[in-house]
Amino acid sequence: MLNKLRHHRPELRLTVRSLIPAEKLRARLPGEFTHRCESSDFGYVMHDAVSIDLPTTASKYRALHANWPQRIAEEAKFIAQLNPDLVLTDVAYLPLAGAALAGIPSMSMCSLNWADLFLHFFGNQPWAAPIHRDMLAAYRSAKHFLRLTPAMPMPDLASHCQAVSPVATMGKDIRGELQEKLGIDDDTRFALVAFGGFDKELSAKQWPHTRNLHWLVPQSWPVTRIDMTAFEPLGFRIIDLIHSVDVILTKPGYGIFSEAACNGTAVLYLRREDWPEQEYLIDWLEKNTRCREIEASTLLDGTTLTAALEALLRPSPPRPPTPSGAAQAALLISSYLP
Repeated sequence: MLNKLRHHRPELRLTVRSLIPAEKLRARLPGEFTHRCESSDFGYVMHDAVSIDLPTTASKYRALHANWPQRIAEEAKFIAQLNPDLVLTDVAYLPLAGAALAGIPSMSMCSLNWADLFLHFFGNQPWAAPIHRDMLAAYRSAKHFLRLTPAMPMPDLASHCQAVSPVATMGKDIRGELQEKLGIDDDTRFALVAFGGFDKELSAKQWPHTRNLHWLVPQSWPVTRIDMTAFEPLGFRIIDLIHSVDVILTKPGYGIFSEAACNGTAVLYLRREDWPEQEYLIDWLEKNTRCREIEASTLLDGTTLTAALEALLRPSPPRPPTPSGAAQAALLISSYLP
């Protein structure tokens, strides 16, 4: 979305506030920007890629909102010092409240929002209602909530939601380069393991050796097999790997699902524990690419993994969806810039 926005506004002065390392941001966001390596709110504390630490998350939310007016005032002061024309979040809500206090327009964008997830996990707690009201007030202070396709319904933000088409980057075909670099035959299939920045122990040492299948796995995995290669040292962009492999093993998440579908790549997914957003993502994915759920037990013992992959890749792929949402969002964002 920001790259599309720069086509409209090449003079854009951009500040990115994120704990994501600058080198990873630059891999997706070429051009000049100021990086502030920090965050305002945290979302959810995770045990691993698919399971939430709910007690710690609850404690952090209660601490964050213990003196909410002061938090907003501090955020407003921080934002005012940057002197932006617009604040855009994915999907933090404290900056929206701070921008409103500072008199600066704001927007948010995502396939979910923290208010809906907070209500799902903590809505029955006696301390939760004031925090949920704070969250909703912050989101409603924004000019628009750009509700990506696919996304949760978001009934509490209906009057602020602006639907946009799928948002995804299109990769280039590097399959030939990948085969040459690894010394692999043309008839070998590639499977990429990508869990969105979280480590997930999947007992890969026990997976069966499958003829003409090569795994691209995270560098952090302590596994050494002839049919497995760490993908980070290869030096390819992750989006080009997504475009070029046959299948991705992952968890439900907007970015990996939308980019796999739009790039025509099959998906084998491990369902997250009690994550309400995933049902809407999975329903969309089933209509737009070959996909199949796999149980954690299958990955841990590996006995039926080969059969699951064969069943997934056997049908012909559907026509990939068009990722026109970034251009739609960029036009809307640009309309709020002077």
